[in-house]
Amino acid sequence: MSDDGTAREDFREAVNMAPAELEKWLATDASKAAGQHKGGGEATGHASGRRIVEILRTREDDLTDADVRHMRKVVGYVHRHLAQRPSGDVTDTTWRHSLMNWGHDPLKG
Repeated sequence: MSDDGTAREDFREAVNMAPAELEKWLATDASKAAGQHKGGGEATGHASGRRIVEILRTREDDLTDADVRHMRKVVGYVHRHLAQRPSGDVTDTTWRHSLMNWGHDPLKG
């Protein structure tokens, strides 16, 4: 991802959940339970999911450098975690739930 255009393209490929779909997921107990909780607060991925919803709802011309940095972070997370897919049915796993917090549902085609 050498430039903003590539970062945006990679982000669109990595994030396969629509803003409303992601927002609905983030409201679930399964979403809130997944991921790393630092100091007992909100999980890193859950906070990222809220930020992703904001980015998805922002016009491309209005994205900030910080938004593009977060988009790159999301792409890196999704790619790393897809490579760690556990064997068997992943429908109701923390692995899937964590990815969904980052805007990617691995069960979508």
